[in-house]
Amino acid sequence: MEKHFKFTNSVISLPLFFVVFLWFVFWLEIRFDFDFVQNGIYPRTFSGLQGVIFSTFIHSDIGHLYNNSIPLFVLMAALQFFYAKHSLSVVGYGILLSGLSTWLIGRENYHIGASGLIYVLFSFIFFKGIQTKYNRLIALSLAVIVVYGGLVWYVFPSPEITSGDKNISWEGHLGGLLTGFILSLVYKTPEYKKVIKYDWEHPDFNAADDKFMQRFDANGNFVNIPVEELKEPAFFYYCSLPVQYTVVTHKKNEPKPQS
Repeated sequence: MEKHFKFTNSVISLPLFFVVFLWFVFWLEIRFDFDFVQNGIYPRTFSGLQGVIFSTFIHSDIGHLYNNSIPLFVLMAALQFFYAKHSLSVVGYGILLSGLSTWLIGRENYHIGASGLIYVLFSFIFFKGIQTKYNRLIALSLAVIVVYGGLVWYVFPSPEITSGDKNISWEGHLGGLLTGFILSLVYKTPEYKKVIKYDWEHPDFNAADDKFMQRFDANGNFVNIPVEELKEPAFFYYCSLPVQYTVVTHKKNEPKPQS
């Protein structure tokens, strides 16, 4: 079981590369005075479809980028460590599906930022850990909900997040949350199921049939196993013919000494 959870260089390098690339894109925008906002998701328009791919890498200001960088790095590292087999697929399909759902249900405005992907990772790690029923992954799910559980409040529209300085794309958050849940159902992880080593771990185990458990009474005291009575009478056979025995003297098969 534990062989599936190995710390490799990719646990740090892949999330670090992704976050550094986001900062590189932001540097290009500032350095060369680009306006990448227009490459974001603009719902229900053909030109806005480009944002399904590009919006994750575009941020409005350094504060927006900084707030997304830390949770993105942490969640991607956790995904790479515990779900290395599916990490790239979850990130790739997470970007596409969450972006497409934002394009379908979003307000008529440009939607940018990696927060949709953050919600994908948050949702996938949480729901997948619960589904596996494995203690380490359940603990990871609880840790994620404790640290980032407040993110759930930003998937609902409210005047606080849809107006003013906090013009947050709750549609992107909702799309990411649903995408992560769907991906947790799609990607199976049978290798994380507990391997049954003992008979008493089977669901159909009956203690009354177990030889070891029979050595204990109802109060837990050690007792001897009762001797089973023969269900059928025993039959004994004998012979009435007389038996004659001949006694043979045992002699060593050695030559007699010569005088």
